[in-house]
Amino acid sequence: MEVYVSKNDLQDALKAARKAGKTVGLVPTMGALHDGHISLVRRCRAENDVVVVSVFVNPTQFNDPKDLERYPRTLEADTRLLAAAGCDMTFAPTVGEMYPEKDTRVFRFGPLEQVMEGVRRPGHFNGVAQIVSKLFDAVQPDRAYFGEKDFQQLAIIRNMVAQYNYPVEIVPCPIVREADGLAMSSRNTLLNASQRAAAPLIYHTLAAARALQNDMGIAELKDFVTAQINRSSELEVEYFEIVGAEDLQPVTTREEGKALQGCIAVQAGAIRLIDNIAF
Repeated sequence: MEVYVSKNDLQDALKAARKAGKTVGLVPTMGALHDGHISLVRRCRAENDVVVVSVFVNPTQFNDPKDLERYPRTLEADTRLLAAAGCDMTFAPTVGEMYPEKDTRVFRFGPLEQVMEGVRRPGHFNGVAQIVSKLFDAVQPDRAYFGEKDFQQLAIIRNMVAQYNYPVEIVPCPIVREADGLAMSSRNTLLNASQRAAAPLIYHTLAAARALQNDMGIAELKDFVTAQINRSSELEVEYFEIVGAEDLQPVTTREEGKALQGCIAVQAGAIRLIDNIAF
């Protein structure tokens, strides 16, 4: 496996691969890799000739400077995991390499960004679009792999690809969970022992709500999830929404044939955890 810090060096290596007729898959990450990321890498490995994984903590998607500062950075451990998982090229640029000058582009995603994360993290999805578009331009992948844990982000990226006609297939990959149900996240390492012990309640409550969905209305389900999780002194629900799986708009009643997704954000002290489940 080769590690590149320069876009030019990475592109030179990819030119040779494409000249040989090889397909290229991209897994964008912010590092601090766990089994969830590795599941994306393995899927990419199975479906492409060349696997590129980016490791870059993107400053433009953080609206909280403290969150950016404490985000874990473990490049040495990450590269060992990637080599073992079959990655061919790791792209680990500096901030200066990706943003030689300030990125002033503004992306518009309409109603998709006017709910949930978009409301609570102003500028977050614009920053996501900035970096993902830069990665697409640098790598020019045939396919790109994103985890379904970031459900709204996945919808935003699909919309960006459609708006700007990127010739890349977006491949969604299922949430990978710890044995106790907690969705794998790089932020999990920042939880203290009591927060980590409480955090599986998030998924268990979502699963319980899904089991009760035929017995409760939408408002009752939302109240149930919020009340159950807030019983823990370690957790506080920021939001829980049941939305259309395609348009992400909150619903108040069920519509025949419309797929729904329950999306949640929970504070565990200073650490923010997100999860989702199909209804």
